[in-house]
Formats: sequence, C-alpha cells, structure tokens
Amino acid sequence: MPTAEQLLAAERDFEKIAVEIKTFLSDSPLTDYHAALGQFLNYRLALEISDPTRILYLAVPMVTYEVFFKREFAQISLERYQIKQIIYDPIQEVIVQWIP
Repeated sequence: MPTAEQLLAAERDFEKIAVEIKTFLSDSPLTDYHAALGQFLNYRLALEISDPTRILYLAVPMVTYEVFFKREFAQISLERYQIKQIIYDPIQEVIVQWIP
C-alpha cells in the first residue's frame, strides 16, 4: 500500500473501483475522519459525473479501523453515507478486509 494519501483507480473482479487511501496520522482520528469524509463525498460526486460505473472505497489502516471506525458514531456515519471500506495493513502492505 502507498504511504501517502491518494486516490487510485483499479478493477476488482468485474467491478471498476476507485480507492481513496487515508493514513489517519494526526493526533485526532475524528479530525482526520471529518476531512476524509468530506473528500470521500466530493470524490464520489465527481465520479458520479465523470465515471458513474466506478465504485468508490475508502481505505483505512487496520489500527484506525479497530480504534475509531468500530465506534458507534463512526458506524452510524458510515452506514448513513453508504461508505464502502477497505481495511489495510500498512506494514504488511496487504488488504485485510473489504466492507461493501
């Protein structure tokens, strides 16, 4: 996995996807989440206009997922905004879980 935050286009099986990779390195996961959520929603809107067949995923580090994304606030927010996730291990550089 890349260490810098970025947006990647790829294919998974027969799906065209885009992946917004976030590192969540600041002292405040909530602040990082607010920024990531805003960017995600804007990217999704841009994709709806430019490439409506592409599905957007938010990629987050495994530790951030365990510490922040499993909280009730985050779970409700992810469900409300229908955010698909990829959980990755930045050290092993592997995808741990896909959450549609």
